[in-house]
Amino acid sequence: MKTKTYAGIPEQFSKVETSKVVLIPVPYDGTSTWQKGADKGPEAFLEASENMELYDIETDSEVYKNGIYLADAVTEDDSPKSMVEEVHKVTKSYIRKNKFVTVFGGEHSISIGTIRAFNECFDNLTVVQIDAHADLRKEYDGSVYNHACALYEASQTTNLIQIGIRSMDKIEKTIMDEDKTFFAHEMATDDYWMENAIDLMTENVFLTIDLDAFDPSIMPSTGTPEPGGMFWYETLDFLKQVFEQKNVVGFDIVELCPNKHDKSSDFLAAKLYYKMLSFKFQNSEEDDYETEEGYEEPSKKPSKFNDEYYDI
Repeated sequence: MKTKTYAGIPEQFSKVETSKVVLIPVPYDGTSTWQKGADKGPEAFLEASENMELYDIETDSEVYKNGIYLADAVTEDDSPKSMVEEVHKVTKSYIRKNKFVTVFGGEHSISIGTIRAFNECFDNLTVVQIDAHADLRKEYDGSVYNHACALYEASQTTNLIQIGIRSMDKIEKTIMDEDKTFFAHEMATDDYWMENAIDLMTENVFLTIDLDAFDPSIMPSTGTPEPGGMFWYETLDFLKQVFEQKNVVGFDIVELCPNKHDKSSDFLAAKLYYKMLSFKFQNSEEDDYETEEGYEEPSKKPSKFNDEYYDI
């Protein structure tokens, strides 16, 4: 898949050595149970990104100048387990290079690997899941690596907060922490759900966004659309607050199931990704990238790895 730079940005902003951000595409759709096509999501997302303005009005920034490296796609698909293990390995390798790692799927089972990697690298991790579905089954269709199980491991090993849930199996209620779950029908009449959700978060936050969290009126191209979803500006408002108040260590976006007759969903996914980067780096020093020769190495950050530091 990797034949060009992310969003067509100049090569000087796309080199792995100097980019602060890494984008890992995972074109996988091995366990979806209704509409197929999420494996085409990363390609559609990248195509839409090339047609997007790279100046963000709200943050008055051009975040691509921090450097965005488009990594080789993870194409392992021998089994759901082998895919998860490869995503875990690749994601962790870039985290350990002190990159801000982002992943674009593919269906939600890829997040088992991404969350596992981040949880091993950052202390006391909160996972914020924005999703229509709970995805808390311990096993589904004979596998623990199914998209319906995407957040089960996180529910056992991290501080999991679920946002926008409006579809689940009764068995998932026995696993779910309802004190940390924000159901869509309750959010519709709760003016304080954003503040309450943020209060439940630890300092280090990983975001996993299933695009079916959005209402299908603005995001129809997903494998399992559910009525009653979130809208654009309320979602951005919440994300902006999370980025401002917490240390967001990375994120993934999943479940774009592109429709060749309607590109609006592809563009929403592209814009969402870029907005999230803009929120993350809006206070960064752009002069780090004024010239290739003048690049300044970002400050090093402590990790779980026995007090060692990640190096570029």
